[in-house]
Amino acid sequence: MLSLFLNSVLTIVIIKKVNRYSKQMRTTKELGDKGEQLAIDFLLQKNYEMVSKNYRYKRAEIDLIVRKGNCIIFVEVKYRTGVGFGFPEEVIKGSKKKLIQIAAENYVIENDWNQSIRFDIISIIEKGNHLQIEHFEDAF
Repeated sequence: MLSLFLNSVLTIVIIKKVNRYSKQMRTTKELGDKGEQLAIDFLLQKNYEMVSKNYRYKRAEIDLIVRKGNCIIFVEVKYRTGVGFGFPEEVIKGSKKKLIQIAAENYVIENDWNQSIRFDIISIIEKGNHLQIEHFEDAF
C-alpha cells in the first residue's frame, strides 16, 4: 500500500513539472513571435520587402527572409526582456550560424536566386516600457 501511495505522489509531481514546462514553452514562443513582429515592423519602416517568415529546412529555421533591391537577407531575430544572460546578438554561436547558412543555401537553390545574399541579426531588448532595437547588417 505504501509503495502505491509513493508512486501516486511521484506521478503528481511529474505532472506538475510537465504542466509548468508547457507553460514556459508557450511563453517563450509568445516572446519569439512578439520579437519577430517587432523586427518585421522595423524592417518595413526601413523599406525592406517581406519575403518569408519562419522558413524551415530540416533542423534549421530562418526567422525572416527579406529583400532590399537585388539582395535577399536572411535575418535571425533575438528578443530578450533583459541582458542578465548576455546581449541577444551574443547568443548566436557557430552551430546556429551554420544551420542558418545551410537553410539559406537550400532557399537559394529552391528559388533559383543568383543575386546577392546577406545574413543579418536583429537584436531587441525590452527595458520596462522601452525597446532597444539594433540591426546588425552582414553579421556573419
